[in-house]
Amino acid sequence: MKPSCNFYDLDETGVIKEAHFLKSANFDARPKDKTISMVVIHSISLPPNKFGGAFIEDFFTNNLNTEYDPYFKEIDKLKVSAHFLIKRNGKLIQFVSCKDRAWHAGKSNWKNASNCNDFSIGIELEGSDFFPFEKIQYMKLINLLKCLCNNYPINAIVGHNQISPERKTDPGPYFDWELIKAENFHDS
Repeated sequence: MKPSCNFYDLDETGVIKEAHFLKSANFDARPKDKTISMVVIHSISLPPNKFGGAFIEDFFTNNLNTEYDPYFKEIDKLKVSAHFLIKRNGKLIQFVSCKDRAWHAGKSNWKNASNCNDFSIGIELEGSDFFPFEKIQYMKLINLLKCLCNNYPINAIVGHNQISPERKTDPGPYFDWELIKAENFHDS
């Protein structure tokens, strides 16, 4: 039995009504033969290991001011996004409709299926490999996962490191997988 969706409603356009929607141009259509069956959990901080501000939002909407930090010049040409971002204060932002393919996973593979963007929803948590996440982030994440599991046949909840182990380490060693597993999501 799927968990109930307590706080979030997914509308017919693939948008969570309670999220702040900030449209990214970094998406395209999912292949018609692919069903959403996975959630990929990521972490991101901009500049690296610093929190706050709107740099992540600016990055996902191609509006990053490269003069602010030298690292921003390194990532300026990247075109990436995620479906969702959960800030350290718990704010939920959506960048791409769940119906569309966000560009979050990159080169990836799960159980012999490549290009995980085709069949996954990407959730970014503002964080890094070096700091614990906030309790409010987990609360928002769990409620978001409940909503997604109610609306799609999700059979895997994985970290970016699990689908791209040669390239990625996020969500990192401080992510509490036991907390997610305790919610009894299928195959998490």
